[in-house]
Amino acid sequence: MPRVDEPAELKHTPLEIEHKALGAKLGPFAGWLMPIEYAGALSEHEAVRERVGLFDLTHLGKVDVAGPGAMGMLQQVVTNDVEKAAVGEALYSLVLNEGGGVIEDLITYRLDEERFFVVPNAANAQRVLQILEETPADDRVHLMYHQDWCFLAVQGPESVHVVQDLFPGTADLAFMQCVESEYKRRPVIVTRSGYTGEVGFELFTFQDIAHDLWRALRQAMEPYGGAACGLAARDVLRLEMGYPLYGQDLFESSTALEAGLSWAVSFDKGEFRGRASLLRQREEGLPSQLVGLRMHERRHIPRAHYPVFIDDQLIGEVTSGTFSPLLQTGIGLAYIWPADVAAVGDTVEVDIRGRRGAAEVVRPPFVARSPR
Repeated sequence: MPRVDEPAELKHTPLEIEHKALGAKLGPFAGWLMPIEYAGALSEHEAVRERVGLFDLTHLGKVDVAGPGAMGMLQQVVTNDVEKAAVGEALYSLVLNEGGGVIEDLITYRLDEERFFVVPNAANAQRVLQILEETPADDRVHLMYHQDWCFLAVQGPESVHVVQDLFPGTADLAFMQCVESEYKRRPVIVTRSGYTGEVGFELFTFQDIAHDLWRALRQAMEPYGGAACGLAARDVLRLEMGYPLYGQDLFESSTALEAGLSWAVSFDKGEFRGRASLLRQREEGLPSQLVGLRMHERRHIPRAHYPVFIDDQLIGEVTSGTFSPLLQTGIGLAYIWPADVAAVGDTVEVDIRGRRGAAEVVRPPFVARSPR
């Protein structure tokens, strides 16, 4: 599991009592005490890939940006073109520093013509909110950080049936679409999105119905063999898809282009933070790039900070690594430098505690995506 420096006092999910009742192993992550695993990361990984899993992700940020000029504000802050998202659609995007380095990656949901729902990572939620507050905008733009909201994710092939049971009509949502619904007369934002590569939904609502909704989802999952899942399984799932994680694979010292996220950057929409630096780097060439590594031998598992070599030349460093239950071998993401020192299909070596293990440079995802 990736770790983030923790404050002295951790925040607590409103569902902590539910997690303890299920025997969850709780641990600190991004300033919160969160469920790391229940029955075990491998069995939870299997549940999501083959059936359905339920995650508590309340630690993630939840910010409303609404009012005339809301779009103009976001366009200055995020890299993607928010105007491309119709009402009921979402976009993956980045927040950069002026040098093009990644401050945050996030998803922006367009709930109405002038209302957007922004979901950053837990560690950077307050920083993103501060950047938005400091951005010149129409005085009528209203920002609200939802500290009293919870965030649940239902992921896996059977998730459509589970969510449809509680929120009729949501089965018709396409990937990266969203709709406002309700549960027990309380508003719920239902989105067709997730961080696992499987069919999945993410649900945002007030904490006062969190327990009821959690229990209802668990009950709806029972006929499909669903399971409560923790952050350890989620980390393996996202890495199999090659999804980068802020603080592990995304940093302020590496640009969006070096991270392979140019597809989330709209240069032609106008000015945004870091645009000039990215344009300059695009012309001059990349000093490094994030690549996928698939180990040749099952016993070799790459981990963060392991060095990468070609012969005796140090060419990179692993940022995230794990054992893939689907592939039955180690996989990882690594920055290599210079960017053209190795290409897809080349063999490199990862130093694993003093012993070299051969790996193939690959283009993620490591496993085939399920229809979403």
